[in-house]
Amino acid sequence: MENSYRYFCNTACKYYPCHTGIEDFNCLFCFCPFYISEKCPGSPVFLNKEGRIVKDCSGCTYPHIPENYDVIMKWVTHAIKTREYSDEIKAKAIPYEQRLHAGDKK
Repeated sequence: MENSYRYFCNTACKYYPCHTGIEDFNCLFCFCPFYISEKCPGSPVFLNKEGRIVKDCSGCTYPHIPENYDVIMKWVTHAIKTREYSDEIKAKAIPYEQRLHAGDKK
């Protein structure tokens, strides 16, 4: 596959490939956006390490399969639209019109 906004293969990475058995290895989601979620379309294993639960995704290839891009982006978009902010962040938020634009001088 050719590198694009939907696909990127970083063969220069010292961890490449971090999983085996994938023909077109997509590195775009190197850090899986599903990692923070208990439920995901991948195949994680949950480990109990001294009473602490650890999500082990080392056997999961879901984010590295190019055809899964749309599902991942749909999940990320939904997570962004439905997230809640703390009262502290809400109090710090400035009006949209006051934001700095790239290249603007302070």
